[in-house]
Amino acid sequence: MPADAVYLVAGIALLVAVVLPVAVDRVSVSVPMVLVLVGVLVGFLPMPEGTNLDPVDIRPTIEHVAELTVLIALMGVGLALDRPLSLRRLGTWRRWSATWRLLLIAMPLTIAGVYLVGAVALGVAPAAALLLGAALAPTDPVLASDVQVEGPTADSAPGEEDEPAGPDDPDDFDEGDEVRFALTSEAGLNDGLAFPFVYAAVFLASKGDPAQWALRWVAWELVGKVAIGVVAGVVVGWVLGRLAFQSRAQSLRMAENGEPLLALAAILSAYGAAELAGGYGFLAVFACAMTMRSLERGSVYHQHMHAIVERLERILVLLVLLMIGIQLTRGLLDHLDWRGVVLGLALIFVIRPLAAAIALRVGIGHHDECGDLDWRERGVVAFFGVRGVGSIYYLAYALGQASFPEQRWLWSTVAFTIVVSVVVHGVAARRSMAWIEQHRASISSAT
Repeated sequence: MPADAVYLVAGIALLVAVVLPVAVDRVSVSVPMVLVLVGVLVGFLPMPEGTNLDPVDIRPTIEHVAELTVLIALMGVGLALDRPLSLRRLGTWRRWSATWRLLLIAMPLTIAGVYLVGAVALGVAPAAALLLGAALAPTDPVLASDVQVEGPTADSAPGEEDEPAGPDDPDDFDEGDEVRFALTSEAGLNDGLAFPFVYAAVFLASKGDPAQWALRWVAWELVGKVAIGVVAGVVVGWVLGRLAFQSRAQSLRMAENGEPLLALAAILSAYGAAELAGGYGFLAVFACAMTMRSLERGSVYHQHMHAIVERLERILVLLVLLMIGIQLTRGLLDHLDWRGVVLGLALIFVIRPLAAAIALRVGIGHHDECGDLDWRERGVVAFFGVRGVGSIYYLAYALGQASFPEQRWLWSTVAFTIVVSVVVHGVAARRSMAWIEQHRASISSAT
């Protein structure tokens, strides 16, 4: 295929990405499923001479593209969440009960489950098994859009003048869908909280005996970097939010003219500040978005920022999924063996659902509910641990930090798991959410 033809293929692919959300709206097919399939079809076409799509050779490029995609998705997730979370109102933390359980119980259990199945049962090297667990444990903020909240609500309709919102009030601003909120908030926070375990795998591969680095890992990677990332994000979000909504200089009050590019400035500023300070930039971006949202929760400006972030995310997702599809036809799964298949399927169908079910049930009485989730909703939340772009980033990052002899096997296993997740969760998402909504409707009509 001539190099110029790449532009034609890219243009057609982008057109497909624009049309797909409407085209598949009423069928049990997700946009990521179709994009991967389009990538597979493109992969069968001849490529320009010298094209190299080997993930080992182009690892830095993959890392940076996946990193940017996750960052943009995290800003979108942070802006989309309506439910307040405030240090001054401890009651708001209880409304996030399901989120904390998924983060602090389900994710470590998932990592441990993958590690034990891989290292103990299947004979995978301990460092590789731990890296696989850390990379695949987080619910992806990019590919889980079918089961996440759609976007921020506002007091004023688009085109109307923004009015300052009142103080955060869970009764005024709150998601009515507990399932979508739990999965969205989990995806926003767990991408940063998976990083300590990625570092643990890197240290295990490069330094060996955990006794030599475990204490430092707990103090710095597990606690210190998390705290720095959150603080950096809150500070950047507060400063930018004050400028946009409350600055004395009219030229700085970007909320008044609806300029949405502040969202991109916030992403880069929060991420850069956190990374320079030694913290986790992913957490900083999410915390920044949440903080900006909290300053004027009812402003329509959040919808403007969310809209541009969503469009950029769609373009990057198009690129990533097309590349995955193309690479599937060009050797990405060549190093997949039965161990990788078992681990991927076990994660999607057993380990994640079981870990999340335990997390959402432990400490709950027989007649109690966790975060207003009944048993049906807990089952849906437990099942939809979507794997995606975040897993690609963590794997690419770790392989750049330490030597893993199993790196090609890791690429094949992660790619297989993502594709299975895209298909399985893509087919089940609409039906599962419809089942939940029908149940809610039946309860409402009965009362």
